[in-house]
Amino acid sequence: MTERKPLGVSFESWIDRQIREAAERGDFDDLPGAGKPIPGQGEPYDEMWWIKQKMRAEKLSFPLPGTLALRKEAEEARAEALGARTEAEARRIIEEMNDKIRDSYRKPLSGPPVVQPLIDVDEIAAEWRSLHPVAERKPAPAPVPEKRPKRSFLRWFGRR
Repeated sequence: MTERKPLGVSFESWIDRQIREAAERGDFDDLPGAGKPIPGQGEPYDEMWWIKQKMRAEKLSFPLPGTLALRKEAEEARAEALGARTEAEARRIIEEMNDKIRDSYRKPLSGPPVVQPLIDVDEIAAEWRSLHPVAERKPAPAPVPEKRPKRSFLRWFGRR
């Protein structure tokens, strides 16, 4: 605990003397974070910094409102479709996402009024084809029909 400021001593010289004495005692040695940059230095000021810091420390997350969650899901579906194995699978992924988007048109979601447009299936399919070029392949040879022994017309009638 610090003592009271003596009368007749300016605040500046009194504080400077306390800092100098503490440094001489080694009170500032091995402080946590010594030599490290100040967190958040150079970033714009955020009024909610302490809430975000607490949520990171507690490993909590804040669920997105429905409209923003749908938009994020649409972006993820688009990326998933572009990484699909086949074009049919890519089309299926986008069609399922479009069904969810159509449902959101029928029943409003929570959050800001954001309208998510339908994803163009043909556009995604074309983009998928450009990302997954098919190697030049020689056409497979046509199967050769098996040769059957010819039966004579008379022999066929002769069996009757």
